[in-house]
Amino acid sequence: MSEQLAATVIDGALILISGLCLLCGYRVIRGPTVPDRVVGLDAIATNVIAIAVLFALKTGRGLFVTASIVLAIIGFLSTVTVAKYVTEGDIITRGER
Repeated sequence: MSEQLAATVIDGALILISGLCLLCGYRVIRGPTVPDRVVGLDAIATNVIAIAVLFALKTGRGLFVTASIVLAIIGFLSTVTVAKYVTEGDIITRGER
């Protein structure tokens, strides 16, 4: 009984998170500003990580957890890079000598 309940909850969460990805995709496309688009992309990355973890729970494969950790690191680095570009206008700054 509890395995059936867990499978149903995981399936429902997968459907819910997929719908949230679509809503975030709308925010990425429509904007209206660049920071809104960055937040939308970050939310999509977070949702994809959640989908990978839920899929790992559903299938019992740990490889998806490892993939979600790698996606989290890449998502964090890309968010920091885009935020620096939006605020400073340049990603790599050179120090004056």
